[in-house]
Parts: sequence; structure tokens; C-alpha cells
Amino acid sequence: MKTCNSESPTPKSTEISTVGTAKIANPIKFGRFVEEDDAVLVNISRRTVEGASKSRKKPQHIFFEPAGPRDKIYYDPSKTKCAVVTCGGLCPGLNDVIRAIVMTAFHEYKVPAVLGIQYGLAGFVPEQGYDVIELTPDFVSRIHEFGGTVLGSSRGPQEPEAIVDALERMNVSILFMVGGDGTMRAAATVVAEIEKRGLSISVVGLPKTIDNDINYVSPSFGFDTSVETAAMAIKGAHVEATGAPWGIGMVKVMGRDAGFIAAQSALSCQEVNFCLIPEEPFDIYGPKGFLAALDERMKRRGNAVIVVAEGAGQDLLEASGKQDASGNVKLSDIAALLKREILDHFRKQGIEATLKYIDPSYIIRSVPANANDRIYCSFLGIHAVHAGMSGRTGLVISRWNGRYVHIPMAVVTRGKKRINTCSNYWRAVLESTGQPLSMKND
Repeated sequence: MKTCNSESPTPKSTEISTVGTAKIANPIKFGRFVEEDDAVLVNISRRTVEGASKSRKKPQHIFFEPAGPRDKIYYDPSKTKCAVVTCGGLCPGLNDVIRAIVMTAFHEYKVPAVLGIQYGLAGFVPEQGYDVIELTPDFVSRIHEFGGTVLGSSRGPQEPEAIVDALERMNVSILFMVGGDGTMRAAATVVAEIEKRGLSISVVGLPKTIDNDINYVSPSFGFDTSVETAAMAIKGAHVEATGAPWGIGMVKVMGRDAGFIAAQSALSCQEVNFCLIPEEPFDIYGPKGFLAALDERMKRRGNAVIVVAEGAGQDLLEASGKQDASGNVKLSDIAALLKREILDHFRKQGIEATLKYIDPSYIIRSVPANANDRIYCSFLGIHAVHAGMSGRTGLVISRWNGRYVHIPMAVVTRGKKRINTCSNYWRAVLESTGQPLSMKND
């Protein structure tokens, strides 16, 4: 997997900011505290650790700060008020993250209040009229059993001045922002406004994207659940495809710019014959195009299963020219084009193919988290509270190289993660599906 359109971090760029010096003894009585001089290597290959064999130049090591409780904290727990907001689209695990934040804040640090901001950043704006929810252990005790977010969510930018005004009015010390790269960019502007005013308010981000495309987040929470749910739809498509003459099952999954859900679910099912992703352009027509490959498969086996990411093949479609509230370009419907062209292709040969099209996108993102994601989300929420209480700000909680770490928001938002189509990972997808190495005529 590769990260595109981003620069490698530097020792300076991975430093974590604080709102002040931590001087208060941490009240946690069990476990061990993270040593301040501990660090997690960003790159752990032998080449990056020892340097190239032919070079005498000592490699420059880049580290992320490890997450976890510190022996000294910045905020007095008895006077600390926290707030949680969820932004952007839904994703499995949102309620699990909220629950972990609330439980840790109350039970480990005994904070007096955790506020839930409704419907994303719009909840900070008084004119929107959304009430603030008092999040208590009793309130959140069973929310992890349900999909979505009990706080609601929304897209769209809000002025950082209005957000910080609301934080001041509510006397919030720590704000936890759960969202994708757009939310993290918004969080960075909130941090800048807080610093401009000279306030002691920490902002901690928890990275959320169903597409698994956030920089230095491996993987994003909810991804495991998404793949598991997508696999159920693919199995249904396979049953439909094998249950009819000239049967084709096509499943569209989320993945605007990165095809991780499509690729991972294809690997998990082993029943997918074509996996189409944004990172790998393809032609529909021509001797090496998709239809030619599908034609060969159908005449040889009599059925096929296709998984297509929503952002695949956008160069084959007319651009919509529209954007959503988050500023994302609205995608054209690649599945509609493929369905039409596939049926037309076989009809011209006098063959009436049977094509069953399944779009489980909104089911995938709205289901409760599975066991693995629940555990992951719990750790993210727990570490977010530890980071906030220590006075750290402008950071994102992530898991990297098997460790939970703090990553500056500026590093996370510098680019997006993509599938490297020259990698062994993509080779495994090609081996699993049996599709051609390339479906481009040139």
C-alpha cells in the first residue's frame, strides 16, 4: 500500500504540541505510564534502520510519539469538562469510540462532565438549534450495540471562530473530534483559533473513514466490519451468478479514491472474478478492455462476479461538476455504465445475460462494529482521553507498526493513502480474481 501526494514526515513534523506543562499527578492507580522519551519508528525496515548497504550515511530516524497515560497531566480532573463530536458520513464503530471516551473520562479520571455535540460541527452553532447531550456512563452503556452515532453527524464546514466561541461558552477543556481527513483539517483550524486566543483547550482527533484512506492510519476503524459486511453481499452475488444461465453478479462498494474495501473483500471471498478500483484505470472496450476479459470468462465458465469501487472508472464518465457539503466531488455512477454496457455487449451476440446488481453501501457503513473493530475503537477512545488529559493538542490517535501513537494533524492531512498497484497486495488480488494484469488497451 502506498501513500500518494504526500511528503515523508521529518523529525520536526512529528512533534506533538501541548497547551502547557503537565504538572498534576495522574490519578490512575493501575498499569504503567508511558515514558516521555519512548518513541515508535515510522519506518521499521532494515534499510531505514541501518541505512543502505552501499552508503556510509547514517539514516535519519523518524519517530511517532507513543499513546498512553503519562505520570503527569495538565488538566485538573475535578475541573475538566470534555466534549465529543462526530462528523462526516457514518462508519461502524462510532458509538464504540464515544463510549470508550466517556467511560475512560469518568472512571479513570473522574471528570465531572462529557458533552455530546449533536449533528457534527453544526451542533456548535446556536442558530442551528441543536441541544447538547450530557454523556454519562449510564447513557452510553449499551450504545456500542447499535450502528451509526447517537450524536448524529453532518457534513459541511463551520467557521472555527463559531466553534471556539461555543467551546468557551460551555467551558470545555478537551474536544474530541471524530471524522475523516476533512474533519481533521477543520480540527487544525480550530486549534489555530484556540492558539490565536491564547486559550488552554486541547483538540484530539480520532480518524474515521470507511474507505481506509487516511494517511498513517493502518487501518481506520470500521474497515474490518465494512469488509465483513461487503463479503456477505458478494456471496449473494455469487449465488445469483451461478444460479442462472449467463449469470453475472455485480457489487458496488464504497471507495471514492481508494479501493481498499473492494480489494480486501475480494480477497476475503475468493469468489470475485473482477475487482475494479480507482487506482487501476481500465478500458471498457477494445481487445484488452474489461468487456473482452469478461466475455472470455463468461464463455469459459458461464458466470462471473464483479466488485467495483464507487470511484473506479471515473475517467470513462462525464464529470458531474457537483460537490457535496464537505467539498468532495460527486461521483458519476460507474455501476450504471457497466451494467448497461455488459448487457448490450452480450445482447449483440444474441445472448441474454442475467445481471444482478447489488449496492450495499449504506448497509455497510451503518451496521454495528464487529468484535475486532470494537476492541480497536475502545483503544482509540481510551488513548484519546489520555492524550487530552496530558494537555496534548492538534494530534490524531492512530495505530502504526502495531503500536498506538500520536500523529500531528498536519501529517495526517498531508495526503491520502492509496493501493499501490505494483505491490504484493494488489498482486494477491489479481491472483485471487484471475483478472488480467491490465485492462488498458495501451
